[in-house]
Amino acid sequence: MPLNFSNVNFLWASILVETLYQLGLKIALVCPGSRSAPLAVEFAQHPQIESIPILDERSAAFFALGLAQRSQNPVVVVCTSGTAGANFFPAVIEAKECKIPLLVLTADRPPESRHCHGGQTIDQLKLFGTYPNWQLEITLPSLQIERLTYLRQTLIVAWERSQFPVAGPVHLNLPFADPLAPLLESNTQALFPILRPDSFFRRVGSNVSYRQIINEPFDYSFPPNGLIIAGLAQPPNPESYSRAIAQLSQLLQFPVLAEALSPIRNYASLNPNLISTYDLILRHSEWADQLKPQVVIQIGALSTSKELRHWLEPQQVDGWIIDPSDRNLDPLHGCTTHLRVSIEEFLQILTNQSPYPQNQSHSYLQQWKELEIHVRTHLDRTLTELTDGFEGKVAWILSQHLPAHTPLFVANSMPSRDMEWFWAPSDRAIQPYFNRGGGNGIDGILSTALGVAHRNRPTVLLTGDLSLLHDTNGLLLFPQFVGHLTILLINNRGGGIFELLPISQFDPPFENFFSTPQSVEFGALATAYGIEYELIHNWQQLQQKIQQLPQTGIRLLEFRCDRKADAQWRKLHLGEKIQSDGKN
Repeated sequence: MPLNFSNVNFLWASILVETLYQLGLKIALVCPGSRSAPLAVEFAQHPQIESIPILDERSAAFFALGLAQRSQNPVVVVCTSGTAGANFFPAVIEAKECKIPLLVLTADRPPESRHCHGGQTIDQLKLFGTYPNWQLEITLPSLQIERLTYLRQTLIVAWERSQFPVAGPVHLNLPFADPLAPLLESNTQALFPILRPDSFFRRVGSNVSYRQIINEPFDYSFPPNGLIIAGLAQPPNPESYSRAIAQLSQLLQFPVLAEALSPIRNYASLNPNLISTYDLILRHSEWADQLKPQVVIQIGALSTSKELRHWLEPQQVDGWIIDPSDRNLDPLHGCTTHLRVSIEEFLQILTNQSPYPQNQSHSYLQQWKELEIHVRTHLDRTLTELTDGFEGKVAWILSQHLPAHTPLFVANSMPSRDMEWFWAPSDRAIQPYFNRGGGNGIDGILSTALGVAHRNRPTVLLTGDLSLLHDTNGLLLFPQFVGHLTILLINNRGGGIFELLPISQFDPPFENFFSTPQSVEFGALATAYGIEYELIHNWQQLQQKIQQLPQTGIRLLEFRCDRKADAQWRKLHLGEKIQSDGKN
């Protein structure tokens, strides 16, 4: 248990680092700066913590977000005083909305150096507003034993608050006075024979937090025409999660409308009641009227599909939201009841009923399944025959040709919509990752994907050009990155999603102020950062490049397409052509 007795700042910092290690910290991302030097040195020198230096604070925070998404364990990100911490804000928001454990440590000047134009000083208290699960300014370093134990116990609380009762970010502001280098001070070294690490840390890591499991009789009888919506989710055990939803579906005989950014579509054989084309089905007004449910069970956050949201909102049917967090997951403000349990716990509650009554009417379920077969067959045939470079086909090809168990990070805007529309069910156990906690921005997409891929199996990032350009500083992580990331870039030279919005009919100012066209040569960008690059010319080449992923490095595969032509394809084919086939 290494402690640094050089001076008060470094003893303080070493207790902080060792306490976090004892609690279970495995990785810390450290941004450069003077005021944070005690923290940087102690994280860098700890033999059991992987500490990675990162230049760009925003990139570092999103990299931490990706690491924590994958591991479901807290990751530390450290910066100096001043505006450095403000660059963490987008990732802090995403961590809050996505329930990702993050420990944000901002170094600061001591109170007497603030509000007096002291340099590299801003008001860092409550810097991230209401987004942290918990936030606190730690007192100035002190050699008093009661202050050292205060530091230890406060860190234990911070660690717990990043995970319980709901995972999310915790912000600790840490002021340091000089000296900021490990210069020797005799009064600190005098503590060496008194402060024994074995005794001081003996209870760290033994604290257990409990969440009360709700296991009361469930006094509700589900009607026959019900839906299960498997929404946005990144569960730690995707197969167990998918199996529990499948068992619930079998128990109630309800169809499962499976969002592409949950694992459900990638464990398709578990669930014979899986519906992947619901967005397209609900574009047909007659089908939509026939399929109105009597009850909806929503698991996790609501799906991306606007068609689904617009269909559900006016119906105001009974709704149950199954999620163990304390968040309100009903953006439609329906007649819903939140059950603060996991899907596995909810399934156990229902099966504990002796016996739970089976749904005897399967006509509603059968109607959904028949439409799924019809629309899926039509969609797959259309995409198979398509030779043009339509960007939506990329997600469809990935669903069928990525190696099994590949982590896939999906950027926001058009890629996440194309996943919803075109991702085909399979048993490939692909694990989707995303930053769609509520902010749904393009901040830090590349850095987050690198965090998911670091020391993981080879990973793929599906992204548009603007999202990638917004975070090219993430490529500065390349020297520290261990593993492989394939960046599959869909380059339509602008913001393709805006082409589908009503504002696209008003040009000017549409093209310059919404589509924001760009003309970057991505091959040159890749060369500048020393990463591999290849331009994809056809579908066969794309299939070949993703069927077997490299083990190390970063690779950029660029797929060029026509933004306006793709928008016209979507308007023509998403619903209209399928409806004209006359499936009633």
